Amino acid sequence: MYLAIDIGGTKTLIALFSKRGRVLRRIKFKTAQGSKTFIANLVEALERFHRYKIKQIIVAIPGTVQKNYSVHFGNRNWDDIDLMGLIKKLFSCPIRFENDASLATLFEGYRLSGKTVFLTFSTGIGGGITEKNQILPESSSFEPGHWKYVYNGKELEWEDIAAASALEKYYHVDYATNLRKKAELQEVAKRVYLGLPDIVKKYHPDTIILGGPLGKIFRAYVKYLPKDLGVKLRRPKRPNESVIYGCYLLAKQEERK
Repeated sequence: MYLAIDIGGTKTLIALFSKRGRVLRRIKFKTAQGSKTFIANLVEALERFHRYKIKQIIVAIPGTVQKNYSVHFGNRNWDDIDLMGLIKKLFSCPIRFENDASLATLFEGYRLSGKTVFLTFSTGIGGGITEKNQILPESSSFEPGHWKYVYNGKELEWEDIAAASALEKYYHVDYATNLRKKAELQEVAKRVYLGLPDIVKKYHPDTIILGGPLGKIFRAYVKYLPKDLGVKLRRPKRPNESVIYGCYLLAKQEERK
């Protein structure tokens, strides 16, 4: 069996996969701001999987990874946490860390021809790059949300313009998925489009997948996106679970090495 640990900014999801990719058990809890509370919650959850024979563990983090160890947890000041050491005390199997957006890309781009770029429009804008069912090296430094554009007379980072959180703030709604009026969807498309030409120019993808909360309303606003990009635009297969299924695919790849 394989264990996927998805440490997100708001929630942490742990999923146990069978050899054939079926989720046998899952545990989800709120990701605490403080490292001590987070560690306590994580250990408590992981101890529930002791009785299973785990072959591989993949840990998805919302930050950068270097030499299979997390070096930065995004907006969390957790750089002093020895997560590898903590998990090794609980399990004896191989453990690998990977960026969550790269893992989501691995799943969403799986078996697609050519190069795939996956973008997640959520609290910020993250993403990953894959080709031939492999995470590409440039995926680790792919941070399009921090690219700057002028919008409504102000120079802002793309994620401050087009992330789901930015749209929720602009429209005073609880969830970006509630945006359904024509004018709202046209505005969504306009903001989302800003960074797409630069992605096409720099990375030459064959497919761009638009995920996160905006992936759930993809079919509503895609018709308002310009048709001049020359790439395929798609919605995610599993908008809420791309990361854990990417963990499973990577675990299978690691096992075959």
